[in-house]
Amino acid sequence: MSGDRGHQPGGRQPGGRAEITVLIADDEALIRAGFRILVGSAADLRVVGEASDGVQAVRQAKALRPDVVLMDIRMPVMDGLEATKIMLDGDGPAPRVLVVTTFDEDEHVFEALRSGASGFVLKDTQPEQLLDAIRIVADGEALLAPSITRRLIAEFVRTPRARRPADELVARLTEREHEVLERVAAGLSNAEIAASMHVSVATVKTHVSRLLAKLDGRDRVQLVVLAYETGIAIPREHP
Repeated sequence: MSGDRGHQPGGRQPGGRAEITVLIADDEALIRAGFRILVGSAADLRVVGEASDGVQAVRQAKALRPDVVLMDIRMPVMDGLEATKIMLDGDGPAPRVLVVTTFDEDEHVFEALRSGASGFVLKDTQPEQLLDAIRIVADGEALLAPSITRRLIAEFVRTPRARRPADELVARLTEREHEVLERVAAGLSNAEIAASMHVSVATVKTHVSRLLAKLDGRDRVQLVVLAYETGIAIPREHP
């Protein structure tokens, strides 16, 4: 992708903290209004625009340069998947795309992964969790709701595919990196990994960065897939 994935949050607040700008893309006016009110209630977030279809979303993203786009998948004229591809393949700084999805759109989730979306949240996500998700992807992390992570795992386990040899992969990793990879594959956030390993979040971020470099991964979603394809992580039954 030619877009700059190192896009940093834009404006500064009076206290010096970066303000995260957000573009809302959804074809339902009521949902856009709800997101606008919710995002606007956070001191560190600001809505800079709205779009009711994918074409508008691409145009607004180019003009407004938001840090994060809240992207619906099913929209008229151009859907959120195509809009995401165009945004992330363009020249100049690219926004982080946070896809808002539902349980019945699994096949779209997998396509959005290939399009380069940074995160996925469910439409029944609690308000504070959505705000946190915006902050997480704006900070350069990828995010998957645990339920979506489990479905992603199930899909890759169910679908026949060539397995990569685990021994060669493990040989590249330190014991600590191996532990972090297992936790990433379980769908844990950096904060959760840090708590479980009794280290700082900054340390976890460093380990994840090294994993991405050693394993030639684009984001932590690819690390999840790799861990299950090689058998480093073993799928479990979920209710």
